[in-house]
Amino acid sequence: MLSGLFNYDNPVWRFIGKFWDVLIVNILWGICSVPVFTIGASTTAMYYVTLRLARDEDGYTIRSFFKSFKDNFKQATVIWLIFLAVGALLGFDIYYFIQAVSASTFRTVMLSIFLAMTFIWLAMFTYVFPLQSRFYNPVKRTIFNSFFMSVRHVFSTIGMLVIDGVIVFLAFSYIPQLLIFGVALIAFFNSYLFNHIFKRYIPQEENPADMELRPLFADEGEGPGGTGSPS
Repeated sequence: MLSGLFNYDNPVWRFIGKFWDVLIVNILWGICSVPVFTIGASTTAMYYVTLRLARDEDGYTIRSFFKSFKDNFKQATVIWLIFLAVGALLGFDIYYFIQAVSASTFRTVMLSIFLAMTFIWLAMFTYVFPLQSRFYNPVKRTIFNSFFMSVRHVFSTIGMLVIDGVIVFLAFSYIPQLLIFGVALIAFFNSYLFNHIFKRYIPQEENPADMELRPLFADEGEGPGGTGSPS
């Protein structure tokens, strides 16, 4: 009985081990995100690891993180800067209509439009880096796929955003210990849903060992020679 309890393959220990990996990934994400412009590559690398953890795939956490960080650096950075610019513009527009425009039907309509656009931006932002970590595709196609999938799987999208909000609320209100796991904890929980969603877009007739080399919604002639890195 005791030998089973202390066996690493015991579900309890594997569960604890995953959270240790999440803690390590959060530290790596924080360190690699310090320059700010590297946040895209750090987030992609984070999802590279958490998606594998959610699939119960063994591997070296630190090595896997830096492998993805290096392989995806250029493309993930471009994606991050695009989303950062759009997010800043939306934030400015919302601030402007709240602070500088007097209450009117026009302000209400414009605020509604920009808030709806912000929700779409947030939904796409939730998907784009997991997609970058999992599939080979050009920047434009990865961004399009993030929009397509966030809309097609809208209930999963809303579910993830709600779960993410709850985790943030609990971490800053009632369970501050969650802060040690940081954004990696959010990525870890999201990864279970992402694996379920992504599975639908991987051809089942292919050899499972080669699935990660397949592009998502690739144009004819596109293949693993793209700049993205699968997980």
